[in-house]
Amino acid sequence: MGKTLSNQNSIQYEIKSRVQSGNACYHSVQNRLSSSLLSKIIKFKIYRSLILPVVLYGCETWSLTFREERRLRVFEIRVLRRIFGPKRDEVIGEWRKLHNEELNDLYWSPSIVRVIKSRRMRWTWPVARIGERRGFGGET
Repeated sequence: MGKTLSNQNSIQYEIKSRVQSGNACYHSVQNRLSSSLLSKIIKFKIYRSLILPVVLYGCETWSLTFREERRLRVFEIRVLRRIFGPKRDEVIGEWRKLHNEELNDLYWSPSIVRVIKSRRMRWTWPVARIGERRGFGGET
């Protein structure tokens, strides 16, 4: 899976690389995500078990800026649009894409950005305990 490091202490290249890997994974299963033969539950399982781990590899160390959060949200919304498909508008009778708010209402799991933030919080406790065991915890 690898990690991308830069000499400027910027996470931007790492996130770009993760999203590109996620796109490759997404494109390999996109026909299944748009298939009417599979239920939405199965499609979510495909997303959460195949695509999301590729994108979130090493996310515990990411310090997200608004730009990176937006890039991750755009990726997630595109996958969710493929899973939910178009919606038939009752008024004009034509098919249309779901709006972001509609997708957020239909998708019951936390957003990709929220998952990253919760993983970072879970990761901070073991890291803080390492300092305590080594004598850096402030106790004298």
